[in-house]
Amino acid sequence: MDRYKSVSVISLSGLIAAGPRGLNLENVGPLLARGFRKRGTVAVALRLNSPGGSPVQSSLIGAAIRRLADEMQLPVHAFVEDVAASGGYWLAAAADDIWLDESSITGSIGVISAGFGFADAIDKIGVERRVHTAGEDKSLLDPFRPERAEDVDRLKAIQERIHKTFIQHVSDRRGDRLDQSRDLFTGEIFVGQDAVDAGLADGIGHLVPKMKELYGEKTRFRILSRRRPLLARLMPNAGEGLVTSALAAMDERSLRARLGL
Repeated sequence: MDRYKSVSVISLSGLIAAGPRGLNLENVGPLLARGFRKRGTVAVALRLNSPGGSPVQSSLIGAAIRRLADEMQLPVHAFVEDVAASGGYWLAAAADDIWLDESSITGSIGVISAGFGFADAIDKIGVERRVHTAGEDKSLLDPFRPERAEDVDRLKAIQERIHKTFIQHVSDRRGDRLDQSRDLFTGEIFVGQDAVDAGLADGIGHLVPKMKELYGEKTRFRILSRRRPLLARLMPNAGEGLVTSALAAMDERSLRARLGL
């Protein structure tokens, strides 16, 4: 009688950011280790639903996925639900193949910085702002003073370095599967089959049927997902936790809004 095969399903959902409520290496690392190192596991499936966030945390999580995959010699399959864009796509690209729903959003391979300028506002209400620094660039992009061209140039140089790293990661992972006839790294988003046609994903497919197609009808699934900290579970409306949660939700909502979600 054939023995069943076990697949670890790891859910990576939410804003990629440092802190207890974000998706980051500190709280995802142990989850990944359990999923990859469970005895009898034949593959790992990543269930992804993230609009992105921190490029550093995206890189750290992606690198951890690859280290564990190489160490345990396990294939990794990514399944995008609503969205895996920007940093979320960075995580997807860490897998050996990427599967989508017809309406899944991916791509957004770029770097963005957004903010507000309040220089005119404080003049109108008669506020005098006093800032003293050691180092002329310490107040880089201060929103309460007129924007300086040299500040914008420095910011764009930083963004360009991060963007090149992102492009290299995707190029290394996707290789010849990428459509070489077009620029896929403009920050454009792709929906469903569009991403497959561009080589950013491998096909339309959902987790359970695709894994059973690859590993047999007797495949069993071991579901792993992050648990909230004990205090957050016991006191979900605790003051600081409530504020932190609200801010994180606003950040994630803002990112999803840019993607039309």
